[in-house]
Amino acid sequence: MALLEVKDLSISFGGLRAVDDFNVSIEKGQLYGLIGPNGAGKTTIFNLLTGVYKPSKGKIELDGKNITGHSTIEISKAGIARTFQNIRLFDKLTVLDNVKVGLHNHNRYSTAAGIFRLPTFYRTEKRMNERAMELLKVFDLDGEADYLASNLPYGRQRKLEIARALATEPKLLLLDEPAAGMNPNETKELMDTIHFVRDRFDMTILLIEHDMKLVAGICEELSVLNFGKELAQGKTSDVLNDPEVIKAYLGE
Repeated sequence: MALLEVKDLSISFGGLRAVDDFNVSIEKGQLYGLIGPNGAGKTTIFNLLTGVYKPSKGKIELDGKNITGHSTIEISKAGIARTFQNIRLFDKLTVLDNVKVGLHNHNRYSTAAGIFRLPTFYRTEKRMNERAMELLKVFDLDGEADYLASNLPYGRQRKLEIARALATEPKLLLLDEPAAGMNPNETKELMDTIHFVRDRFDMTILLIEHDMKLVAGICEELSVLNFGKELAQGKTSDVLNDPEVIKAYLGE
């Protein structure tokens, strides 16, 4: 059974069909790419998968559970986490506290415990601090745990955003143009990071990307969107050599 199963997913805005009968099946542990021209509907699909938008039609199943139309919080708890094309960190929080935000998905204490600093509060905080430091160490960010997130270089902010997403303990990680704004060296390091995350955390990853070298280097299969409709789907090498894809996406 596929980890993510999407059938006939559709949404319209003001009469415009932004996503039109999109289908995809992603197996556990797969690195899957979603590509297409600007405005093709890629980020809209991410917003549908994470509950930001409610589909007008279609079905979304995660690990056999129907999550269609669920709230963002419910979908996060079900096991989908994401990053954004424009990095969204809590700039005025420390690197450590940014990761702890993600950990609150599975670590909670009562309001009373927080206000009166009951033993449950201290035990939970200790557990979250330890787990957050473990995640930061994985990404070589533990030495900057007390830095403000805004003081990290761009490439390390991207790593922090991924670490925070992983703190929610997802089954599926959505990466929205993770290489945006990166130089070639940072992109190469990002490719290594994505492979590492997949292997280290046994993670299934769906990513949107415009960098074709990155797509060809890490994605096992691709879906191509154009004007909200699926243009092609299959193994990466086959899709990238499809004349229709070259014509629509590469402009040739």
